[in-house]
Amino acid sequence: MRRKWLGLAALGLGVAALELQRRRDARAVAADPETAELQRELHGRPVDVVSADGTHLHAEVFGPEDAPTIVLAHGWTCAIAFWHYQIRDLSTEFRVVAYDQRGHGRSQPPRGGAYSAEALGDDLHAVIETCVPQGQRCVVAGHSMGGMTVVSWAGRHAEQVRHHVAAAALIDTGMGNLTREQLLLNPGWAHALHEVVAPRITGSKLPLPRRSTAVSYRLTRAIGLARNARPAHIAFTEKLFSDCAAATRGGSGRMFHKLDLYDSIPKLDVPTVVLVGEEDRLTPPVHAQRIAGSLPQLVGLVEIPGVGHQAPLEAHELVTERIRELARSHLKTPVAA
Repeated sequence: MRRKWLGLAALGLGVAALELQRRRDARAVAADPETAELQRELHGRPVDVVSADGTHLHAEVFGPEDAPTIVLAHGWTCAIAFWHYQIRDLSTEFRVVAYDQRGHGRSQPPRGGAYSAEALGDDLHAVIETCVPQGQRCVVAGHSMGGMTVVSWAGRHAEQVRHHVAAAALIDTGMGNLTREQLLLNPGWAHALHEVVAPRITGSKLPLPRRSTAVSYRLTRAIGLARNARPAHIAFTEKLFSDCAAATRGGSGRMFHKLDLYDSIPKLDVPTVVLVGEEDRLTPPVHAQRIAGSLPQLVGLVEIPGVGHQAPLEAHELVTERIRELARSHLKTPVAA
């Protein structure tokens, strides 16, 4: 009986300690000035895009209609809001198109759960065809799964690449070996375990807690961001992940284990910059280096110190500037800022 009471007391203390830590985390998030900025909604002009398989995608256009166009493709479990900083800063002089990937945000989930790299590439093609003015080219940027989307599109529509796109940015992404070449588990034997476990985790449709906890907050940072990431960026990433529908999270997550887009990389035959956080543990720099080595027109490979997998958040000024440089160099002169 005594052991039982000691166990219950220890459990109670553990729960109390976690709640205390959750409140500390919440205070840190509230005190971060970037929290208020990320909570500020940016409203674009909505556009309904219909993909090749009939899936309806929600896109939004920001900035002047007569300016050159930049298209943004977000990653797994994210939404248009992920590009908050880039939309805010680029739409002063460019026409910025951002869209929710299938099943994410306000986009329709595909019929029959058709989540695949091929479908994502067709989605991007539909967005470009619908949202980029006829006869004009755009700059396209993809983060994580969005980078895979860009390369998949190039592989499926190689003859259209130079016609539609003037330059590209691939950010924190990989094109294969995603479970084998990650840095979440070490040493080597743990990678073998991860290859068994990872598909079950990324493909899981189990619901997630809607409220942040001390554990989920730290897991978010450990998996997706750098060790010294801002509290606002951790909380923002955690909310994006928890807001993503379980069916979408699992449906799109299942494709990562067997993804192989290496043969499609050379077909992205436009000036391309590759960016990666040096502390990216999901798609570490080895992926960026391999992508850079296969691109026909590499503009540069940028490894960003002190940044994890969420470079458009954690290093938003640098990422935005590299996209801006591409647009200024390879599109028509933008309108005055």
